[in-house]
Amino acid sequence: MTTQAPTHRPIRIARTVALLEHLTPAWFAMVMGWCGLSQAWLRAADSLGDTALSLGLVAAIFALLLFVLLCLACIVRLQAHPSAVAADMRHPERHAYMATLPISILLLASLGIHLFWGASRTLDTALTFFWCLGSVLEIAATVWVISRWLKASQNGGIQWATFTPVFFIPVVGNVLAPLGGVSIGLEAWSSAQFGVGLFLWLVLQTLFFVRLAQAGPLPARLAPSMFIMVVPPSIGGLSLLQLDAPLTAAWMVWGIAAFFLVLALKEISVIREQPFSMSHWGMSFPLAAFTSLTLRMAHAPGGAWLQLPATLLLAITSLLILGLTLGTWRGLRHGHLLVADS
Repeated sequence: MTTQAPTHRPIRIARTVALLEHLTPAWFAMVMGWCGLSQAWLRAADSLGDTALSLGLVAAIFALLLFVLLCLACIVRLQAHPSAVAADMRHPERHAYMATLPISILLLASLGIHLFWGASRTLDTALTFFWCLGSVLEIAATVWVISRWLKASQNGGIQWATFTPVFFIPVVGNVLAPLGGVSIGLEAWSSAQFGVGLFLWLVLQTLFFVRLAQAGPLPARLAPSMFIMVVPPSIGGLSLLQLDAPLTAAWMVWGIAAFFLVLALKEISVIREQPFSMSHWGMSFPLAAFTSLTLRMAHAPGGAWLQLPATLLLAITSLLILGLTLGTWRGLRHGHLLVADS
């Protein structure tokens, strides 16, 4: 009996390493979702008090834990399955998920800045370093993705059939730069990076509508990705407020975000018919981002009418992300997620 555990342990480790072949960058959407939930609860602290602040801190800690675990798993995957990583970078859809890593770094750094900035000089220096790291990596990822799209279609360029809202992901990281950058004194850099994200959002949004006209509706398995269109205007609104833009501009992008949310909600019946997969996490961060903006606008002049809807959105977002987390845990236990094309 005592010799079985050492014998079986290498086998279990080998099986786990083998499963990591299918750990695509899309898994970092979990980190983004929990970061978004943390951000939403922290925004709710103005009306819900210390309870919201505590829940926001717990969500941030859980997001950091997920990030560390995924980074370790990705390091193992890179060493054990380099060809799988290369395949992700060549894939017509999955390559855009490469930007989720720097976005996760930016989101975590922004949360740390919001929660702990000014606590100590050492911590401030560490937060500034990680924010700058995420910012530079996000710009590098954006340049790499755009350079790929500008190639001929046979060499990895854009093809209408594979153009989905997933391509908006590199935009998100640039648009959210002011959320943390302004607080650490990098307003000029944050504004410039925000401008890049804003420009690319307008271009990609136009291209996506052309894609729908040219290639028809998205495949059912990609229905959750429709929620990604909510992110740029939602995060853009928060960033505009952080940059002291006119309140009218914030209301305008809130309206755009609400419009895209309504469009995405029309896909709910299709989404519910699909077996659970990591693509369902595409709903998490968008809904959390819109919730954060709605909570912020509820405290703006003329926004008191949003207080109840914002609170309901916060509850729905929390239940959604908890449900997605439980579904992911079940999928891992039953072996449904770490499979080819998951």
